[in-house]
Amino acid sequence: MAPSPGASLSRCLPRGAAGGPAPRRGTRLRSGFPSARRGGAGRDVTGAPREERPVSAARGAGARGAMAAGYQQRPNGGAPGALPDPSFLWSVFQRVDKDRSGIICDNELQQALSNGTWTPFNPATVRSILGMFDRENKGGVNFNEFTGVWKYITDWQNVFRTYDRDNSGMIDKNELKQALTGFGYRLSDQFYDILIRKFDRQGKGQVAFDDFIQCCVVLQRLTDVFRRYDTDQDGWIQVSYEQYLSMVFSIV
Repeated sequence: MAPSPGASLSRCLPRGAAGGPAPRRGTRLRSGFPSARRGGAGRDVTGAPREERPVSAARGAGARGAMAAGYQQRPNGGAPGALPDPSFLWSVFQRVDKDRSGIICDNELQQALSNGTWTPFNPATVRSILGMFDRENKGGVNFNEFTGVWKYITDWQNVFRTYDRDNSGMIDKNELKQALTGFGYRLSDQFYDILIRKFDRQGKGQVAFDDFIQCCVVLQRLTDVFRRYDTDQDGWIQVSYEQYLSMVFSIV
């Protein structure tokens, strides 16, 4: 039997998702990324859950709203789901918090998450999620922060299910293209091949729920970095070699 689409906190979360010549004047790069506009309720206007960041950082990324070549407006995906009863979430938190420290660390969260493929949840995805909600850099999330983790994962489940057209529990190249096009990205067919190769940890030519999240998060972060240099919002930037390296190092 094929695994159910999406993912879950297993038995806890809802069931499911150095050589060479130096450059001369800088590198001119073209964007196929979408607009910087944001939607409400923890989402951007793609309908995909946005990265949770402190307010000061969110303001830095800014909702510019300018529509120019290389940036395309994205459709609103609707309101995200509501949180369950706090007492239920507390019981889930206690089950996941194996060492009773009051903090859920990356190992505890990874063990509790299921990607629907009977393989460990992508550790890079787990670290990304915790990094979004761990406001004090304590290496995990407390209960209040965990409620945000729950909602974030649940919203991603809903997005994943929307684009998993065949209910296989995996996103193939065509479904990924539909999802990212729906989010407003304008990418070539060849680039989708690159994305599949990059994020297909199962080696099946498809991406599972946890890798789908990681793919979208990485694209979003790259978009944010690109946008800082695209000051006139025309979808083109010119950067020096060191600026380019700084852009890369801010992601890896």
